[in-house]
Amino acid sequence: MTASAATPPAAPAVGLRALLDLAEEARLAGDYRSGSDLARRAFALAQSSGDATGQADALHMLASQLLRLGEYEEAIIACRDAVALLEYTAGDRSVACNVLTVEALALTELGMHEEALEVLSRARQIAHDLADRDLLYWVHNRTGVVHGNMGNHRLSAEYLLRALGMVDGMGDEARFCILNNVGDNAVHRVAELLADGDTTGAEAMLRASTDHVAEALRLARAASHPYRESICLDNFGMLLALAGDHAGAERMIGDALAIAARHGYPSLESSAMQHRAQVRMMRGDCATAITELCEALGRVLEAGEMPVAMEIHRELSAAYEQVGDPASALRHYREYHRLERAAHNELSAARARMAQHHFELDNARLEADNARLETELHRLRTVELEAEKAALQQQATEDPLTGLANRRNAELWLAAVAGAARPLGVAMIDVDLFKTVNDRFGHLVGDRVLQQIAHTLRARVRESDLVARIGGEEFLVGVDGLSLTDATARCELLRAGVAAFDWESLQPGLAVTVSIGLAMVAPGGDLAAAIALADQRLYAAKRQGRNRVEAVFEPRT
Repeated sequence: MTASAATPPAAPAVGLRALLDLAEEARLAGDYRSGSDLARRAFALAQSSGDATGQADALHMLASQLLRLGEYEEAIIACRDAVALLEYTAGDRSVACNVLTVEALALTELGMHEEALEVLSRARQIAHDLADRDLLYWVHNRTGVVHGNMGNHRLSAEYLLRALGMVDGMGDEARFCILNNVGDNAVHRVAELLADGDTTGAEAMLRASTDHVAEALRLARAASHPYRESICLDNFGMLLALAGDHAGAERMIGDALAIAARHGYPSLESSAMQHRAQVRMMRGDCATAITELCEALGRVLEAGEMPVAMEIHRELSAAYEQVGDPASALRHYREYHRLERAAHNELSAARARMAQHHFELDNARLEADNARLETELHRLRTVELEAEKAALQQQATEDPLTGLANRRNAELWLAAVAGAARPLGVAMIDVDLFKTVNDRFGHLVGDRVLQQIAHTLRARVRESDLVARIGGEEFLVGVDGLSLTDATARCELLRAGVAAFDWESLQPGLAVTVSIGLAMVAPGGDLAAAIALADQRLYAAKRQGRNRVEAVFEPRT
């Protein structure tokens, strides 16, 4: 079900659960490379026997290992495939929730923070539905990590401390995770408090966080887990540096570096090198700090860790400026911005790849659904249950809430028009801040909003055009035979019609808008690529303020 789960070389026959147990043992020992290989073998075995639940479990295990190896995009694909299997088979929702929290971490590591928060929102809903405190702990924990990666360390601390208050009674792994995350976020938050002049608040957070990280280090060592020990020592060292103990900080970070190098954790190794140089800067040894930052830069560039390379270029620029070398400072400043542009390009490319995979996954699920529906229709014909057959046929082509075409119907329509050698416009439409509508007014109002939007869209297109609901708050409009200019104008009519509707008449205080991404399929063109491009343009419309049509954004290459 996923390209990420390629079968490794043949090995002695081992049962599925035994392979998963071995993969978990490797994960708990910090041997993520072996763990990922075992998870791939488990997936191949489950796939060969048609065990969908086993495939989902193996993909979950694989994603957890890939996350620690820095293989974030592959981890995301594994997570999405696992969730798709669980949803298709009505599998364990608690497992799906855990998979979503892993996906969120991988997304935020790629810089897809908004997508990570959306995934965590889905996980939070599952945790609430199941009234599962342990699941909610992981959701709060991961949400804190995402906000920290976004630079909002105050909000991150709120979520992490909420999770810390829920960890009693959970295992040592959960306790280590939250204690270390609290310490990691405190490194940044203490620096912010000091910069704001809040010495009292900084000292209080420093004392509490140092105690938390000390306990996390004890847990890591008790578990004989080198990855956890290395990352914890690194955080401990930075907290000591902020407390003024530069010598102790260098010892701690040096130990973290040695463990990372010995066990092959390149991302932890480069992080420790970077932090050790920062400590040298704190104590005024700029020359040594510059040397170490340059060494760290070479390592991260070789490993392809572009976000870390950007940080190091920025730090080198500041360091050279501090020692009075403006030429070198400018060189690293320019390189930082060059990498920043490259990172934006790569993020757009990654989003396009994710959209393409999502489209392919939906197609696979559609084919499976079609096969299931065809089988059921045959059964109904056999027993002449005409009423049930008619209902099933409607279910196969129509969205029950809005009466619009569903995804299956939309796929058939798009394929037919694209194959007819006429220009085809594909518009992806998403309701802006729809979660806020549900949270504030309730799901009943949310359903009425979707029904009204469906009515508004249908009333503003031609009979020959398509309007479909393809997801929760996602719609697709297909316009047949129009130019890009005319299709864009049609989309503007749709957007304006939604915005102009008297939403107050439906619910006092309610206001609703949509964002639209439009792409064209030339005769004989690539329909899947156009859908992916329309989805990217929808993201661009969201980023540029929502309630707009984006038809000209092109992903950077």
